[in-house]
This record gives sequence, structure tokens and C-alpha cells, in this order.
Amino acid sequence: MTSNNLVTALLVAVMAFGTTMPAVAGDKGPKMTKQERVCLRNGNKLYEKKRYAEAEVEYRKALQANPASEKAQFNLATALMRQGSATAQQDDEKNPMKQAEGILTNLVKGAQDKQLRGKASYDLGNIAYGRQDYGKAVEFYKHALRCNPDDEQARHNLRLAQLKKQQQDQNKDKNKDQNKDQDQNKDKDQNKDQNKDQNKDQNKDKQDQNKDQQNKDQQNQNNQDKQDQQKQQQQQGGMSQQNAEQVLKAMQDRERATQQRINAQQAQQQRHERQRTNKKW
Repeated sequence: MTSNNLVTALLVAVMAFGTTMPAVAGDKGPKMTKQERVCLRNGNKLYEKKRYAEAEVEYRKALQANPASEKAQFNLATALMRQGSATAQQDDEKNPMKQAEGILTNLVKGAQDKQLRGKASYDLGNIAYGRQDYGKAVEFYKHALRCNPDDEQARHNLRLAQLKKQQQDQNKDKNKDQNKDQDQNKDKDQNKDQNKDQNKDQNKDKQDQNKDQQNKDQQNQNNQDKQDQQKQQQQQGGMSQQNAEQVLKAMQDRERATQQRINAQQAQQQRHERQRTNKKW
């Protein structure tokens, strides 16, 4: 459906909403009391003048005269619909539309007048349509046609409701697909983030492992260097001690040689002295 056709359909639907007129006192049905008939006629005159609140009062008077009057119940619901709002909260008991819906539902279920049941179902379809509950609207319009097969307005509104329901279902499917795509993209982003975090953790672990290995290698190198240094010191210490012993022995040898020369010189000197002493002058 093009946008222009859709606008036209919506305008027709708005015009069609609430077009059911009140049932007149002369309609076929159970015999009415005089007071009931008078109140219904007065209420209908006020309704035609769009004085819906005053019409409501007259219809309630008709119900006081005959609480079982199906025509008075239907006309009261019609006047309440004109005063209420289909878009208001459904649980708002102060909304006249809520009261009208309750009355019409009871008529659809239990009214003896088949034509009246069809009209009540048609009005319920209009209420559901106004709430954009097109599935219910379709069912109510179908019921209205079963009661009144010649009701062209019900047939027209049925087609409108079916088109709106089809469009609504397509939008739901489209939104569902969009939500599915969004969820998939969200999952992809989450997986990407998880992979990123995982790679980050793996890189960190690898870096930590490399760092630990480097520290371990450095420690091993330090230990090896320390061992080599200690070994070298030990080797150097051994060589120094050997050299010291050699030097000491050489010194002792020289000292003994020197002492021997000194002793030899002293012995020779003593011999010379004895020789001079023993010489005869």
C-alpha cells in the first residue's frame, strides 16, 4: 500500500469509528415499557445533537425503567464511546470507553437480538482498531459480519484491519530481524573483545614468561660468573702461596749461604789471629 493510500485508509477508519447509531425505540425486540420508550427517544434526540452526556442520562433512566433492556444498554455504550478515548489506559475505570467496552462485551455474549449482537461486535472492533490491536479488531468485524452479513461498513473496516495487521506483523518481523542482527553484531563485538582480551592476556603471559626466563638466565649467568670468579680467586690464591713458598725457600737458601760465608770468614780470621799470637818475636 502506498503512503497516499495508507493515509486515505486511516481517514476512512477514523470516520468509520463510532458510526453505529443508537438503537431506536421502534426496532424489533422485546416489548418495552412506556417510560423506557420515552427515555430512549429523548436520549436519541440528544445524541443526534451531539449532547452525549445528556443522552447518557436518558439512557440510564431507560435502564432504571427496564434493567434488562438491550437497546438501552447498547445506546448507553454508544454514548459512552463518544465521551471516552480508545487510546486511554485499558484499566482506567474512569474512562467512559472502558465502561462502554464492558457493556458491549456482555451484549455480544448474551444479547437475544442477533442484529444488536452484530452492532455491539462492530463497535468493539472499532475500539480495538483505535488501540491498534488489529488482531482483535479483525475477529470482532468477522463476528459482526456473521451476525449481519449485509453490513458493508463492517466488511470495509475488516479489510482495513487486515491490512493494518499485515503491516504490523511485517514491522514486527523486521524489528525481530533487526534485533537478531543487533544481537549477532553484539555477540561478534563481545567475541572480538573477548579475543582481544584473550590475546592481551596471552601476550602478557608470554611477556611474563620471557621476563621470567630472562631473569632466570641472568641469575644463572650471575651464578656462573660468581663460580668462575671464586674458582679464579682460588686458583690465584694457590699460585700466590706457591710463589711465597718458593721466595721463602730462596731467602732461606740465601740466608744459609750468607751465614756459611760469614762463618767461613770468621773461622779464617780466627786462624790468622792464632797464627800471629803463636809467632815468636
